[in-house]
Amino acid sequence: MNTAAPALGKKPLKANECVQLYFDRAADQIGLDDSFRRLLKMPRREVTVEVPVEMDDGRLETLVGFRVQHNNARGPMKGGLRYHWDVDLDEVRALASLMTWKTALVNIPYGGAKGGICVDPRSLSRKEMERITRKFIDQIHEIVGPDKDIPAPDMGTNAEVMSWIRNQWEKYHGFNPACITGKPVEDYGARGREEATGRGCGILAFKLLKRLGRKPSDCSVAIQGFGNVGSHAAKFMHESEFKIHAVSDISGGYFNAEGLDIPDMLTYTIKNGSLEHYPSAEKISNEELLALDVNMLVPSAIGNAIREDNMHSIKAQVIIEGANNPIHPEADEYLYKNGVVVLPDILANAGGVTVSYFEWVQNRQYYSWDLNRVRQQLDSILSSAFEEVWQASNDFNVSLRTAAFILAIKRVKRATELGGF
Repeated sequence: MNTAAPALGKKPLKANECVQLYFDRAADQIGLDDSFRRLLKMPRREVTVEVPVEMDDGRLETLVGFRVQHNNARGPMKGGLRYHWDVDLDEVRALASLMTWKTALVNIPYGGAKGGICVDPRSLSRKEMERITRKFIDQIHEIVGPDKDIPAPDMGTNAEVMSWIRNQWEKYHGFNPACITGKPVEDYGARGREEATGRGCGILAFKLLKRLGRKPSDCSVAIQGFGNVGSHAAKFMHESEFKIHAVSDISGGYFNAEGLDIPDMLTYTIKNGSLEHYPSAEKISNEELLALDVNMLVPSAIGNAIREDNMHSIKAQVIIEGANNPIHPEADEYLYKNGVVVLPDILANAGGVTVSYFEWVQNRQYYSWDLNRVRQQLDSILSSAFEEVWQASNDFNVSLRTAAFILAIKRVKRATELGGF
C-alpha cells in the first residue's frame, strides 16, 4: 500500500487530508506499518442525523448534524460541538482526529471526537438555539456520555448550550454532570474553563520564547481573532509583558505601533459586542494583520488562515496556532523551510480540553477545585507536553508539529496494543 502524502500544489487539500498528511509525516519518522496506519486513521463511528426544528416564525427547518468518534484506545472520546455554516462531515472528521492526537499529546485519558451542526448561529434566536440543541441530543444521546464521548463547547456554542445538552441528556440517563464539559461554573462547570484555551496559548508562547532565548518584553505580537481564544491569549500575554501591536475580530483588524491597551479593548468589547469603531487603533484588514512585521503571530480565529496564496507575506518568525488547522500544509512546509517556528494546534490550543478534563474529574468526584489549582495544573500539564515536544523535535530533527504527532501516535499505538485488537 502506498502511504505517501498527496502531492502538493495540484488541488486544494480538504481538512481531513491535511490532518492525514501531518499524520503520515510523523508515521514515516517512526516506521509505522501500513496496518497500524489504517487502524489509527479510521474513525470508529461517524453519525449523520437530521435535526428537524420549528423556527420562531412557525416554519420547519431540517438541519444536518454530525458526530464523529475517532478513537477510544486511551479512554472515553472527547471533543467539541460547533455550530457553523461551513460544518460538513470532512471537517468534523478532521477535527475528531486532531482531538485524538491532542489528548494523547498532553497525556490525558481521552480519545478524540467532534460534532457539529451546519447552521449560522448568528441568524438564530436564543429559543431557536435551544430547540436545535435539544433535538440534536435526542438523536445522539445513546452514543455520548461520561464513559463514552463527552462533548464540549466549540465555535458557535457556549456554556449555556452545554447546560441545555446536560439537561436533555439527563432526561434519558439520569443525573450525571460529567456527561458534558464547558458548563457554567454554577452548573457544575470548572473555574478557569472559559479562559483555558487562550491562557494555554499564552503559557506556551512564553515557554517557546524562553527556549528561543527571547524575552516577552522584546517580542512584538499580532493576534488574529479576539473571541474566546484570542482575547484570553491577549490578556495573558499582555500581563506577561508581550508587546501586542494588533488584534482582529469579526469587524476587522486593529493596529497600534506603540502597542495596544488590551484591558481597554476587552472592556470595549464587553460593552459594545465587538471592536467595531474602537478609537485607539488604526483599522486594518485581517490579511494586513497576518503580514505585519512582528516577531510572533497568533492565528486564533479560523482554519486555513495561512495558505499558499498568502504564505510569502508572513514576516513573523514564531507562530502559535490558537485555532484548529490555521496553516495549510503547503504553507506549513514553506514556513518550516524558511526558519519559522510553528507551535502546532494540537499543543498550542490544548488548554481547553485539559481543563475540560479537570471539569470531568471534579464532576465524577463531586468535588470542586479553586481557580489557583486549575491554573497550576494546567501550567504543569502544558509545560510537560511542551518539553517533550521540544526534545522530540531535536531528537528526530523535525518540526514541532511532526514531533507532536510522533509522540501522540506512539501513545495511541501503545494503548491500542495493550488493549488488544
